Amino acid sequence: MRFPAFALLLLLIVPLATKARAPTLARIEATELNRRLLASPSATATLRQWCAEHGVADPIIRAEVIKTPPPPATAAQRRELQVDAREPLGYRRVRLGCAGHVLSEAQNWYVPSRLTPEMNTALIGTDTPFGTVVAPLRISRRNLAVELLWRHGAQPPARLFRHRALVLDADQRPIAEVIETYQREAVALRTAG
Repeated sequence: MRFPAFALLLLLIVPLATKARAPTLARIEATELNRRLLASPSATATLRQWCAEHGVADPIIRAEVIKTPPPPATAAQRRELQVDAREPLGYRRVRLGCAGHVLSEAQNWYVPSRLTPEMNTALIGTDTPFGTVVAPLRISRRNLAVELLWRHGAQPPARLFRHRALVLDADQRPIAEVIETYQREAVALRTAG
């Protein structure tokens, strides 16, 4: 059986076009996720919704706590958190993910005295994300910095973008400063199933 020349050409072009489209779709997804996170009062809630929309069967966000000595908060961080040098700060470093997909890596300096004892216990002893733990405080976020890490190149890098933000309670008191680095897996959910 002979194929017309254009049919053979299509057989060669279509896979290449599909392959070329994948990085473009990933960039669109990364831009949309970045936009949603910047507009959201809770990164945890946004990531949960993102996972659900992308067909993840178990969209619950979990925090894999990375045991590491806490780096000291800088003078600038203490100013942003509105605490003096004597105020003890909590620290948590985590990988946030759903269904085995790592979506972001985060560092979090928080003010334990502005949280309930139950919240502090949960942050020390569970894999519950910070945003879930402090949600009863009716939190919001004030974005301090956004760093785009995907500049050029066809394929998405391991790290897409980074946010630095203050988490505020309902009275607009800072309760935490977070640095979140969003990962390539966040835009590969549809293909990962």
